[in-house]
Amino acid sequence: MTSEITGPARSALADAPPPGDPAYQRYCRELAAQLRHAWPAIRKANAEDLASARRRRLPETLVDRLVMGDAQLAYLTALADAVHDALPAVTAPGPEIPIGAWGVRRQVPRPLGLVLMVYEARPTVTVEGALLPVSVGNAVLLRGGREIAASNVELGAACRQAAALAGLPPDLVTVLDDPTRATMRALLAQPDSVDVLVPRGSPSLIDYCRTATSIPVIASGGGVNHLYVDDSADLHSAAAIALDSKLPDPTACNALELVLVEESVAPRFVAALLDRAGRDGRSCVLRIPPELAPADPTGAVSVQPLEPHDLGREFLDPTIGVLAVTGVDQAIAHIRRHGSGHTEGIVSTDRPTVDRFVAGVDAATVVVNGSLRLHDGPTMGMGPELSISTGRLHVRGSVGLPALLTSSWLVQAHGALRDEVPTPAEAPRHPDPQMGGTADA
Repeated sequence: MTSEITGPARSALADAPPPGDPAYQRYCRELAAQLRHAWPAIRKANAEDLASARRRRLPETLVDRLVMGDAQLAYLTALADAVHDALPAVTAPGPEIPIGAWGVRRQVPRPLGLVLMVYEARPTVTVEGALLPVSVGNAVLLRGGREIAASNVELGAACRQAAALAGLPPDLVTVLDDPTRATMRALLAQPDSVDVLVPRGSPSLIDYCRTATSIPVIASGGGVNHLYVDDSADLHSAAAIALDSKLPDPTACNALELVLVEESVAPRFVAALLDRAGRDGRSCVLRIPPELAPADPTGAVSVQPLEPHDLGREFLDPTIGVLAVTGVDQAIAHIRRHGSGHTEGIVSTDRPTVDRFVAGVDAATVVVNGSLRLHDGPTMGMGPELSISTGRLHVRGSVGLPALLTSSWLVQAHGALRDEVPTPAEAPRHPDPQMGGTADA
C-alpha cells in the first residue's frame, strides 16, 4: 500500500526543521562523507548493474550513464559542497516591508512538501534527488529505473545515514524498489499524499507522467534541440559549436539533435563539420540529405541519409542531423513544429537575424553563438541544479534550490483590525466581505 511509503515520509516532513536550519548544512557535509565512506560498496553494487546491462545488451551510450566511478564521486561531493554554500542565501527570509502605519510583512521560505522524483538510468540522479530537495526541507521519494537497482540500494542507505547523522529524520529520503512500476502508478494516483512530481528522462516517461496524474509536475522534458547556422556565421566556429553541443554527452537533455543551416552555405558547413570532427578524432554519425553528402567522408565520421522520421527525434547517441533551410523564418517554423521547448541556438553575426530568431523561438533557453550545453544551472552561474524544466508555470529552465521552495507571507499586525485599516484608493474595498479586499478578488 502506498500509505506505507507516504506515511513515514509525511511524518518525517512534519518533524523536519524549517528551511534554513543548521541541520541542512550538516546534512550536506554528512552526505559527502557518507558517499566517500560507502564508495567501495557503491562501486560493487554498480558493477552488478553494469554487468546486468551488458548481459541485456543495452546500448553502450546507456551503459555509460550507469557508471559510478571516481569522476562521479568527485562530482557528487562537489555538488554537496555547492549546496552547503548556497543554502544560507536561498533560505533567508525576505526583508521586512512596512504596511502603512499598522504592520510589517515579510516572505518566509517553505518546502514544497513531499516530492516524487521519477527517473531512469542515471544513478547520480539518486543523490541529486536526495540532496537538493531535502536540503531545503522537503521529503523525497526516489524511483529510478531497474537498470540502477543495486546501486540505488547502497546510495539510498548512504543518504539516509547522512540525514540521521545530521539530526534529520531519515525518512526524508526514500528510495523505492519498484521493478514493475506498480508503486509508481499507485503514487501517481495520490495527489493528496504527494505534493510535487519531478520526472527526469525520456519524452515517453515525461508524457506518461503528465497524463497519468493530477499531481503538479515540474517537467524535465526531453531535448529535441536545434542549432540554426545563418549565412553570416563563421562556419568553422559553427562546426565547433555543433560538435560541442552533442558529442561530449550525446544523451543529455541539452544535447543537439539537428542543425538547420542556411542553404547557400550548407555544403561548406558540412565540409567544416567533417573537417572539425576529423581533426578532433571523435567518432560520430552525420545524417544529411543526399545532395549534401560528401564524396569522401573522413574515417571518424559515418554519413547516413537524413530520413523524414529523423525530424523531431532524439537520437540518444553521437548522431547529428543536418537540414538545409531557406532562412531564419523557415528555421523558426521547423523548430516550432519539431522542437521540445528545451534548448535552441543560433550562430550568426547578423543582429537582425539574431533578433528575429530570439523573438520567434520559444524555449527554456535560447543560446546565441555558443554551445547548447551551456544551458546548465551551474555553468550559467545559477547554482546547483536538480533538472531543467520545460514547463511554463512555477519554474522554467534550471530547477535550482529556489525552485524547490515555496513561501508564506508573515504579517506582524500589532493588534490591527481590518475595519480600522484604510484601504488604498487604487484597491477599492469589495462590497461583499467574503470576496476579500479588492473589487476583482
